[in-house]
Amino acid sequence: MTEIDAKIDALVPAWLTLPDIAEQLGVEVTRVRQLVKDGQLIAVRRGENRALHVPAAFIDGDKVVKGLSGTLTLLRDDGFTDEEMIEWLFTPDPTLPGTPAQALSENRGTEVKRRAQALAV
Repeated sequence: MTEIDAKIDALVPAWLTLPDIAEQLGVEVTRVRQLVKDGQLIAVRRGENRALHVPAAFIDGDKVVKGLSGTLTLLRDDGFTDEEMIEWLFTPDPTLPGTPAQALSENRGTEVKRRAQALAV
């Protein structure tokens, strides 16, 4: 396990596999793979079998958390890797309060996006 893998594991409380997400969203696994490919979700390889996993906090019931896709685009444009995006989204920020991922799930995406844009400066 790399240092960034260990750091992400310490920050992210729960993970879902792509089949888990497909079941939750009521779609085929190929559709979830397309969401990852299109950058609307981030999946990283974890565990002994190195299967793709997505932070559970990115799924809200039967849909992707509102504002996640736009935030990921901003972070990607800032040059973040998938692992760095997950780290940023799950690192507590006392000024938010909570984590950016938590703020997104609480429909406070505008503030999260503003912070993501500020990273590019």
